[in-house]
Amino acid sequence: MEPVRNLISKKKPAYPVTDFLVEYLEGYGRIADGGVSYDDLARYVGQAPLYDELGEDTLWSTVYFGPSEQAEIHDALRTTYALLKSAGDRSTVEHLYIDRVDLCLYGNTLPFRVRIVNRLNENFDYFYIKRADASRIYGLELEHILSPSSINFLARVDGPTLREQTIIEEHIIGLPGDAFIREQLPVGRFDQVRLAKEFVKFNERCFVRLLGDMHSGNWVVDVTPDFEKLHYRMRAIDFDQQSHHARRKVYLPQFFPGNNAVIAFGLEHLTEPTVDQYQREERALMAGRIRVNRQRYDALMDVMREDVIAPPSSVAALGASLAAHYRAPALEDADTMGELVSLSLGLLLERAEPASLRLLAGATAAEVAGDVHGA
Repeated sequence: MEPVRNLISKKKPAYPVTDFLVEYLEGYGRIADGGVSYDDLARYVGQAPLYDELGEDTLWSTVYFGPSEQAEIHDALRTTYALLKSAGDRSTVEHLYIDRVDLCLYGNTLPFRVRIVNRLNENFDYFYIKRADASRIYGLELEHILSPSSINFLARVDGPTLREQTIIEEHIIGLPGDAFIREQLPVGRFDQVRLAKEFVKFNERCFVRLLGDMHSGNWVVDVTPDFEKLHYRMRAIDFDQQSHHARRKVYLPQFFPGNNAVIAFGLEHLTEPTVDQYQREERALMAGRIRVNRQRYDALMDVMREDVIAPPSSVAALGASLAAHYRAPALEDADTMGELVSLSLGLLLERAEPASLRLLAGATAAEVAGDVHGA
């Protein structure tokens, strides 16, 4: 069988942000009025490879700007950070300075990463400047609504073309999955079980909301010490393949070879009923998040269902595969990827209803008990 990684195009086309999506983003405070654009940073005049503390090439390069432009660009970057972090309050960034601007040379989208430092205590933070892509924006918004962690980003839209559109994203804290697998995999059974459980839940979230390409380089692990052992949370950091690819397996992290070390813990320690329990738990949690954010979710689906972010052939192929998987023929009739996401999450809401709501809707206690797993 061909590895899933080989089925993904090395260069996914970007899709412009439409007026309807801009209207949605404005309604939820996601539009940046001012600050820096991607094209501003693309005016760099030189670059140098960036190495880590061990002397290894990070595949990022630090870029430099001309003397006449550097002060202006750095000031615009501080404004951008103020818009991202404090609703544009410039007083919060007067003591901050731009330490470095890096360019990712191995990514398809060539994002910029900005390191900003507090001159009073040398604390620092990062944020990212990227070319806009409607797919990524939908992915970011769905992550904000459906995942356990909120996410902060802005879009700057100066015109209808991709060249006039920029995304500003906060840094998502965590150890990159590939580095975590290489250096910090747990050795004790208890922590391995916890990590395997988190991967099952992460896998479920990605599949239900159709977020693809979650190989180990596209997610991070946030490790939190608990009073007993450690708690793990996996978070996506790349949203380019939000509901774009035609193949169903692309939306299941379990099929990416780079994730095999974590998957092995699940195969060793988790039983089939336990995996089913964790999947049901995650579906119920996602359904609950939709209910809490119902107005925002409905508004996003209204826009996404009408948008074109994948070829019709990909929509048809994925729709047929999902229809067979869920035994839900309506998925085969979807015209857009947004419709597929909406229908998939609609099934989630129908099939993950809390028992209390089903009782109120007329289901008998015996029927409800038949769908509930023990602890």
